[in-house]
Amino acid sequence: MPATRSRTRLIGHLRRHAVRTDGPFTLRSGEVSDWYIDARQTTFDGVGARLVGEAVLAVLDSSIDAVGGLTMGADPIAIATAIASGTDDRPLRAFSIRKDAKDHGTGGRLVGPLRAGDHVAVVEDTTTTGSAILEAVGVLEGLGVDLVQAISLVDRSNGVVADRLTERGIAYTALAIPSDLGVGP
Repeated sequence: MPATRSRTRLIGHLRRHAVRTDGPFTLRSGEVSDWYIDARQTTFDGVGARLVGEAVLAVLDSSIDAVGGLTMGADPIAIATAIASGTDDRPLRAFSIRKDAKDHGTGGRLVGPLRAGDHVAVVEDTTTTGSAILEAVGVLEGLGVDLVQAISLVDRSNGVVADRLTERGIAYTALAIPSDLGVGP
């Protein structure tokens, strides 16, 4: 991935605030690692959120109407990106996918202004196997949206996630990999 000012600044923020090396840590995938990316230390921070929104916008396909993914990892990324897009001439909408369907209110798993026919990007904070991204893709597939792109702030999969998404015809971009953050593999 080519270096951009927004990506470089985001990586710096992640390095300073989100990288943890005091493991071991059990990851969502079940793997155990000596290091961890606590991305919420960036995505929930005012400066970090602005950097996230700018960096995602810099790599976002120009056809995208809405961004989102599984709650909680995707929520602040989607909202930051939608807010950052408000200064552009192509405002975006954010959405969230609940872990479980609700049987009250509007029900279901989807929250937010997503419509059939929208061109969609799925976002995630950190990915090891792509399971959260692929779960979001699975939920969205039946909604009549066009899944165009997936973006992860940090990809620790060593290419596995890119391969899994390419097999499904979805373009994939990782804004950082472990070596960018001074950890790894």
